[in-house]
Amino acid sequence: MPRPFAIICLLLFFSSLSYSQMEAAPVVTFTVDFPASQPERYSIRVQSDGPGHYQSSGHLSDDSDDPDNFDLEFVLAAEMRHKIFELAAKAGYFQKDVDSHHKGLAFTGKKTLRYKDSRRSGESSYNYSANPAVQELTSLMQSLSATLEFGHRLRYDHHYQKLALDEELKRMEEMAGNNQLIEVAAIQPILDEIIADQSVINVTRARAQRLLERAGVH
Repeated sequence: MPRPFAIICLLLFFSSLSYSQMEAAPVVTFTVDFPASQPERYSIRVQSDGPGHYQSSGHLSDDSDDPDNFDLEFVLAAEMRHKIFELAAKAGYFQKDVDSHHKGLAFTGKKTLRYKDSRRSGESSYNYSANPAVQELTSLMQSLSATLEFGHRLRYDHHYQKLALDEELKRMEEMAGNNQLIEVAAIQPILDEIIADQSVINVTRARAQRLLERAGVH
């Protein structure tokens, strides 16, 4: 084989190899804009290979005027990732309008679902969707946001008002009992800190321990 031709073949091979390695993992993104709620806006980005990113903005409490921005990197369990991408596929990767367009429905925030991989992309915004897959995916994402926001407030309380921790953890236990919290493992670091802090009252530390045990986190 002539030397120049061999070099070209090698360059093409490594170029195609680099491209396949750089090919981005599929991503599902869920955003909510709802000024009347707390947080006022949040975004959840989930990659099929594990990493997740959460951002929210609003106010830490109803009586606070100070803006509060929260940014968190986390990893979702494989089972949850599989569920999210399975639902995205059932919803047609959001390539068509998923809003029900029913008049008279209460406004519960502008929700947007996005999907992107190397071959396709889709995006659709809605207030309410009659699509079962979109409904289930919305519920999952809202529950995930609730869990991550609890973690955000727990970290604030642990630093500035430890006596508020027990009430927050009590609410978490109630929601966990109603299956309204998911992926508690994503906030394990702050729960571990509370459990290990001898200055936190025992009943509060016990609540944090029960939450991890209920979630199967060790």
